[in-house]
Amino acid sequence: MSLPAMHPRPGNLRAVAEQVESATGLRVQILGGNLVMSPPRRGVHAGTIRRIRQQIEPRIPQGLAAFENTSIPIPDDHDDYCTPDLIVLPESWEDDDEWLADAADVELAVEVISMSEKARLITDKNGWYAVAGVKMLLVIDPRLGTWALHTDPEDGVYRGNLCGTFGDTITLPEPFGFDLDSGSLARYGDS
Repeated sequence: MSLPAMHPRPGNLRAVAEQVESATGLRVQILGGNLVMSPPRRGVHAGTIRRIRQQIEPRIPQGLAAFENTSIPIPDDHDDYCTPDLIVLPESWEDDDEWLADAADVELAVEVISMSEKARLITDKNGWYAVAGVKMLLVIDPRLGTWALHTDPEDGVYRGNLCGTFGDTITLPEPFGFDLDSGSLARYGDS
């Protein structure tokens, strides 16, 4: 399969991203003005999202819901957006006709690191969420069997950072106030 010739220019990135998604089926995001393409999820990646969602949904605070395939923009720049693997928003989002949720409404974003993701991209993406003002970011890395919970964004950085390995309890602060079991998460290459 060959891609059509695309020439991104300022103000045209979203159109290019949509063309790439349509032509390839890849998930495309625009982070800091750069197109970022993600391959289809592997079983471990999808299973990690499913396991986290299964733990969150029965205990989620009233008025909130977990969503997949929902994008959020940098405030005031709808051409710079990210699509977390899982996102917790007000339940009313399911009745919204927009495709971008307001970053200020995000209570939790969950990112599962892909096998091929580069360290620089991970760092950039974590910083992107802090700049966007996402209150809480949970990053799960099945390559290493680790997780990191980032909270309290201020001036483009997360002030609260808690890290652990698979098997350690992930305590989600308010508005959640419950623990996630990371022991059920698989690493890439586990049989």
